[in-house]
Amino acid sequence: MRKTGTMTFAASLAAAFFPSIASAHTGVGDTAGFFHGFEHPAGGLDHVLAMVLVGIMAWQLGGRALYAVPATFVLLMAAGGGIGMAGMDVPFVELGIALSVVVFGLAVALRFKAPVLAIAPLVGLFAIFHGHAHGAEMPENTAGLAYGLGFVLATALLHAAGIGLGFGLARTSEKNGTPVRIAGGAAAAVGFAILAGAL
Repeated sequence: MRKTGTMTFAASLAAAFFPSIASAHTGVGDTAGFFHGFEHPAGGLDHVLAMVLVGIMAWQLGGRALYAVPATFVLLMAAGGGIGMAGMDVPFVELGIALSVVVFGLAVALRFKAPVLAIAPLVGLFAIFHGHAHGAEMPENTAGLAYGLGFVLATALLHAAGIGLGFGLARTSEKNGTPVRIAGGAAAAVGFAILAGAL
């Protein structure tokens, strides 16, 4: 069991850094679109923190939340991405993204417990803001479907990294989860700094 947990943690960290590895590749057409989309979530601290925090929240909630919360984020983020690619406006996108870091960070820090049916709509709302930003910033002459698949896959990997991080940090703190909660508090502080324009 200990070996499995360590392997999960290591794989999650690798997944978190994989988007930046992918950015070193070049290509044309669908390939370029996929890699542009794949690297985009890693291009902003707010995006990375929010997506990893979703994974940690899912880990904290456990049970069905372990897959339902990340799946909700990915699906509604893809919808938001489609809206952004279509050139449709969504108000307060940057504010929504920054607030997502604060809200998710506080939820992790306070170990907020709620039914999946209560958490999923909140996660989904913020996912639309993140997706819209990804879609609206799609480079010109990029294959839209390939680009979308890229940022969806990167997001799923960041969620997996968050789940693995939760398991990994929990192993260092027995049952009190203090390192996980500290990480959530630190992320929320970064979110407040983004809101204040300090980052």
